[in-house]
Amino acid sequence: MSENALLVHYAYCSGCRSCELACRNEHDLPEGCWGIRVREEEPWQLPDGTWNWDYLPVPTSLCDFCADRTAAGLEPMCVQSCQAKVIETGPAQDLLARMAQLGKKTVVFRP
Repeated sequence: MSENALLVHYAYCSGCRSCELACRNEHDLPEGCWGIRVREEEPWQLPDGTWNWDYLPVPTSLCDFCADRTAAGLEPMCVQSCQAKVIETGPAQDLLARMAQLGKKTVVFRP
């Protein structure tokens, strides 16, 4: 498995949506179309009294992992623009191993 993938450690995603805007601008997508979309899980209280409230950046079917940029040795725009630095790219095998290290609230997306 040598293809590139995206890892999102969404425990720390602030929901700023800079990845959405950077992707839309990079690919000149019209309003209402997304290459990556930040989904919000509304807050809800856990049995221990703490709160769960997550934002999860999810690539859509329009995402090509910025093939032109990565072919030129650059990061995908979502990775470059992520203010919280919760999106990483690399070989899928490496990211799956990294996901195991990070633990909860991580996900790997493959093209």
